[in-house]
Parts: sequence; C-alpha cells; structure tokens
Amino acid sequence: MLNFAATVPVIFRQIFNDQSEANINFPSVWQVLACVLSALVLGFLIGLVYMFTHRKSGYAQSYVLAMPMLSGLVATIIVMMCLLASSTTGVTAAISLTGAFSLVRFRSAPGDPRDIAYVFFAMVMGTVCGIGFIGYACLIFLILAAVLILFNVINFAAPKTQDMTLKVTIPENLNYSGLFDQVFEKYTTDSVLRRVKTTDFGTLFDLIYSVRVKTDADQKKFIDEIRALNGNLNVTLVLYKYDDQIYDTKAK
Repeated sequence: MLNFAATVPVIFRQIFNDQSEANINFPSVWQVLACVLSALVLGFLIGLVYMFTHRKSGYAQSYVLAMPMLSGLVATIIVMMCLLASSTTGVTAAISLTGAFSLVRFRSAPGDPRDIAYVFFAMVMGTVCGIGFIGYACLIFLILAAVLILFNVINFAAPKTQDMTLKVTIPENLNYSGLFDQVFEKYTTDSVLRRVKTTDFGTLFDLIYSVRVKTDADQKKFIDEIRALNGNLNVTLVLYKYDDQIYDTKAK
C-alpha cells in the first residue's frame, strides 16, 4: 500500500517543527511569526507617518490600510522562500520576487510620486523584516520616518506656484483673444488656452485655460476680476480632484 505520509514533501510535514538545530536556514515558527508581525507593526507605523504628512492635502483610507498589508505580505514571501530553500539562493529569489509588487502601483492610475515612495518604504520594511533583521528594520524606519516628517514640517521644496485649470464662460459676441491677459499677468506666472467650445446652441463659449496661480494670490479676487470681464457668467477654478480623500479639519 502506498504510504501517503511519504508522498508529502518534507517541508510541509516539518513546517511547524523547530528547524533551528537541524538547519540554520530554516527558521522556527516563532521566528517566522516575529518577522511577519514586526513587518505588520512597521507597516502600521508607516501608515501613521503617511497620515501625518498628508493631513492637509488629504489621504485615502484604503491606501493607509495597504501599508501594513504590503509590508506583511512581502515579509511572508521572504520567509516562505527561505523555508523552501537551503541556501542563500532562496533569499535572493524572494527579494527578486517582491520586486514584482512595485509594478502594482505603477500600472495603476497615476498618483502622487510620494505615494510611490511610501509603497517602496513598506516593501523595504517587509523585506528587511522577512530576512530576519528586525533591529535594522526598526532603525531604518526611525531614520526615514524622521526625514519624511521633517520635510513635511518645514515644507521642503514647496513650489511658488499652483498648477490649476480655469474654465470661463463668455457670450458669443465677446472677443476672447487677449481679454484676460492683464488679469493673468497679475495673478499667474503662466497661462495657456487649452480648449474652446460652444455651448447652449452656440450662444456661449467655454474657454479652458491651464494656469499657474501664484501662491500668495487671492483666488477670490482673481475670480471676481474674471467675472467682471465675462459678463458675470460661470467661472470655475479647478485645483485637484479627490475621490475618497480624508482631510484633517484641525490641520492649519
């Protein structure tokens, strides 16, 4: 009769056995749990840092929750590959495999480059914890988190202009060529007419401008002066489009 136990791979029959004495490359179950749990904790802390640095601009709840999940998954893959290999080749293969996770963010809708950096932050923490260097992972986290928070507090490399989209509605009998040049010179550093289309059976024109508004400009006065020139018709100044962003109303 076929011995079913003999057909089961050794690694699956001994997965929860303490392998620390038999083979140093095979961590014990407690070492595996320590690596994965530490990665989850660091991923959670990365999410807190992300919330702090994005408290003014807004953040997505799903993205924050993805931080501990990503770091924990990466750590799990690293540990499992180490269990399946008896040499450093397994660690190398695991680290190479986790690089595929980076494609997930790049293949999705374009986002803030800082979001991509946080994805790599979580991946690095998961990788370092997965290979067992939990102390180094904590040290690296403290350094990177301090740098990110410092850059956010001092508003490092903040631009002096804001890229926005301006939509202006004018009557059909109004010549829009050079109509808003003086207003643009006062409140913006650059302006380009991107699109012109007719609405309401040709009785109105919609002008779409790409503008760079000065950070110290009064946006209400900017819109009021536009309205004084377009016959008090609709004026829309689009800053950013947020879908499921969460804002800290207490942030100043």
